[in-house]
Amino acid sequence: MNGAVATRAEEAFALVYAEAFAEPPYEKTVRDVEANFRRFRSQVRKATFRAALARSVEGEPVGIAYGYPLNASTGWWGRLTTPVADELRREDGHRTFGLIELAVRAPWRKQGVARRLHDAILDNAAEERVLLNARPDVPAAQAAYRSWGYEKIGERTRGTARPCMTS
Repeated sequence: MNGAVATRAEEAFALVYAEAFAEPPYEKTVRDVEANFRRFRSQVRKATFRAALARSVEGEPVGIAYGYPLNASTGWWGRLTTPVADELRREDGHRTFGLIELAVRAPWRKQGVARRLHDAILDNAAEERVLLNARPDVPAAQAAYRSWGYEKIGERTRGTARPCMTS
């Protein structure tokens, strides 16, 4: 999906996000979800925004994935607790895809939905790498990302420190 299509499906994206991230350790509140979707409305306006939405056979929203390439002026790298080499930090709007969200509702987990969503938004991607944040206290997500080829490159501050991973 591009941003325009994702905008029309915002309710489905919000339902998956709210349910998946209400669970521990995330414990997102209604206010957190509202704040996330204020950002989402800005993110979908990026020409390079990409998203995927999985639905059940009955049409029920099951999982989401979305993101966009990091632009040259991104502040993302500046939030790492340990600085990384300038060459790693270099962005030009085409080098690194930032995977902003990837979530699957509990009844559909462990069925390969997350991997298919991940692959769908990265299929035929021109970017040379993907960057994401993953909480250290969610072992299933950590294991999945490692099995998909991601490596930890640092930790980010903002609430609970989160490992930053790239593939």
